[in-house]
Amino acid sequence: MRHLAKLGALVAGLGGALGAAGSAVAQQPADWEVDFQTALSPSMERIVDFNLMVTIIIVIITAFVFGLMAWIVIRYNKKRNPTPSTTSHNTMLEVAWTVVPVIILLIIAVPSFRLLYFTDRVEDADMTLKAIGHQWYWSYEYPDHGDFTFDALMLEDDELEEGQPRLLATDEAVVLPVGAKIRLLTTADDVIHSWAIPALGVKMDSVPGRVNETWFQINREGTYYGQCSELCGTLHGFMPIMIEAVSQEDFDAWVVEAQEEFAAADNTPTELAALDASAPLAR
Repeated sequence: MRHLAKLGALVAGLGGALGAAGSAVAQQPADWEVDFQTALSPSMERIVDFNLMVTIIIVIITAFVFGLMAWIVIRYNKKRNPTPSTTSHNTMLEVAWTVVPVIILLIIAVPSFRLLYFTDRVEDADMTLKAIGHQWYWSYEYPDHGDFTFDALMLEDDELEEGQPRLLATDEAVVLPVGAKIRLLTTADDVIHSWAIPALGVKMDSVPGRVNETWFQINREGTYYGQCSELCGTLHGFMPIMIEAVSQEDFDAWVVEAQEEFAAADNTPTELAALDASAPLAR
């Protein structure tokens, strides 16, 4: 079922309330954007901080190398130094240009491994979300909330409502509570996909026959967009991800509606697998 009236009304109502409160955000790619999207999860905040540290190191190294090259060109050009030195080795210099890069790599490695372990998994998760990649759409399971499941397909151009971004909006949103530690389990049933939400600092491969795990926590209510980030076939660019982040109270109300609606719809991946494979090509 592509459109569930009750769920659509609920999400629309939540979006209206959030917009009126002025606290909702919509995280998606923007024109001329060259930096990360706004960090709205603890993981993404740490990624931004780590990126800033590495950028500072790169700028310092680049400035030092260019300054050294300029000094050599000016000080040791043929006009100012007509008789070149015959020195072929300098032990201290050779030790320095070997040891200093090692120290720099260690400075980068320590926070890098700390960040990797932080984003790897969480021991005390508040809930679990399972995302399954298919060619070419995502299906979701909520094992801690009745184990209901639904599929999320990209909206066609003629199905988009005002304000919905093309190629990013889906017919069903992944509704999640703000502030909860969410364990993400992801896999695939055909080829390798990748579940990625830039603003939340999440990017995890979905591999057939294997369940990969990561976690995230959403800081603010709003709509978050992402896409499959693995080249998975001809329609790779048409399997977006849309998350509606709401308060815990609104999430609990949505779960009650979802348990009823999705159970009645019996919306399983096997149903969609039986559809005409040529249908998505119209996109």
